[in-house]
Amino acid sequence: MKLIKHLITAASLAFAAGAMAAPAAPAAPANEGPDALIKRISTEVLETAKSDKDIQAGNQKKVMDMVESKILPYVDFQRMTSMAAGRFWRDATPEQQKNLTNEFRTLLIFTYSGALSAVKNQTIEFKPMRADPADTEVEVRSSVNQQRGEPIQLNYRLAKGPAGWKIFDINVLGAWLVETYKGNFAAEIGKTGIDGLIKALSERNKKLAAKQAAPAGK
Repeated sequence: MKLIKHLITAASLAFAAGAMAAPAAPAAPANEGPDALIKRISTEVLETAKSDKDIQAGNQKKVMDMVESKILPYVDFQRMTSMAAGRFWRDATPEQQKNLTNEFRTLLIFTYSGALSAVKNQTIEFKPMRADPADTEVEVRSSVNQQRGEPIQLNYRLAKGPAGWKIFDINVLGAWLVETYKGNFAAEIGKTGIDGLIKALSERNKKLAAKQAAPAGK
């Protein structure tokens, strides 16, 4: 689980803040390409996270509300969950699929939110995108530059749908997030089944919620 925490923390540094200064999430410009989308959101992330005193101070309610309204529209959580569940997804009932997606979504929101206060002086460098204009699935490559240490490789997989481009996987330092979760999901399903995995995620989310609700210093 340490690898997963590191992957999401690193990804959060470049993506998870959104345009919180605006009263509502801005609609993506017409025909906005996937690289332009990632660049726009990532730039807003760093600018907001660096300047917002509440985020820097760890105001979790504000961070959670912002993640919910500014980031989720750009992420395909159902596809991420189905990929992480692998072959077990087909065996799950529609109700189990729904519950698993909701719990996985909540887990990622908690993890992103917990990482936001770590954003300080990072900058982002985007690589030229290698894709044909007709492609409906692409990879956007970037690196997060830090004051100390080596740059963090941060790539995104996006798919184009009726609502535009959405992220369905993130690669940090050469490891794809969904693939990392896939092993953990398979191990839990092998022991306790789909319902056992849903229960395990639910219990973890409850602990994270209690931790974030606790007064600072407790």
